[in-house]
Amino acid sequence: MNISNIAKIGRAVPEVADANLSGTSKAVRTLVLAAMMAAPAVGAAAQEQGVDGNVLTTVYAPEPPAFEELAQGPDVEGFISARQGNRIQVTDPSGQVTTITVTDRTSIKARGGFLGLGRETLTAASLFNGLPVEVATRSWDGGLVAEDVRFSGEDLETAQMIASGTDQRFTSAETAIEENAIATEELRGRFGDIDQYNVKSTTNVYFDSGRSTLSAQARTELCDAAAQADQTDNALLLVVGYTDSDGSQELNQALSEKRAGNVVNFLQQQCGWAPYRMLTPTGMSESNPVADNTTAFGKQQNRRVAVNVLVSKSVDGFADDDRRTARR
Repeated sequence: MNISNIAKIGRAVPEVADANLSGTSKAVRTLVLAAMMAAPAVGAAAQEQGVDGNVLTTVYAPEPPAFEELAQGPDVEGFISARQGNRIQVTDPSGQVTTITVTDRTSIKARGGFLGLGRETLTAASLFNGLPVEVATRSWDGGLVAEDVRFSGEDLETAQMIASGTDQRFTSAETAIEENAIATEELRGRFGDIDQYNVKSTTNVYFDSGRSTLSAQARTELCDAAAQADQTDNALLLVVGYTDSDGSQELNQALSEKRAGNVVNFLQQQCGWAPYRMLTPTGMSESNPVADNTTAFGKQQNRRVAVNVLVSKSVDGFADDDRRTARR
């Protein structure tokens, strides 16, 4: 199909035609417009939609006789606008729709294009909706039958992408993967680079077995720790939750995270600690015990949340230097 004919098809949908496009870009534009008008490409044995969006009942035309026994039919040029059983609908540049039967004897070939197909012989499965085609036909009692179907490999590749939604799905997936990777790296960086901080102090608050509720004593100690940390220039808080060894790993992980979360909420909401001055909290389950988990006292010491006051090594000591300089 030459460019002038493709342009004619583009003018069949004037509301979206763009006169500034030229060459191959026109062909791609026309193919996209055609696909928007056409029904989704599906297998030959399924129900399919016509150009007007109505579902067409699956109908198979009778098998025609050999081509040699049939009279030469007209050449049809346009884009595939619908599939119905073993028949295709081709819409030409004027908007006229022609129904053509495709058989096992129909020669279907692509030429050139990005696929590097040359003149490879293809199957009827390649006849996607929206694909610009040139069809040589034969006439018979059942209508027209396709003897040869030709199209470009470039148009086929574009039609395949449109039919399967490859571009959209891959773009969405890649975006989601990229966003997840960024978020993961941020979380990993904020806790993984702990060696870039100096620990100035640590306050531990304790919990009853299986509980994440803050005691009155814990509430007081948390606000005292926040007030003290606020006196330290450039201080950040890192909150880490722990459990004893009782219970499953899954339950303890969830419990340690809940304990850490409750502490963070209390520090921000009741103690006035700014969220931007807090590193990402984490739950460490029963890891890093500070006491023996075989005793009741040891377990009580391990059911804790540690509130660590950190200062970046890159700025730690700057305030002290400034004070010494000021005194001089």
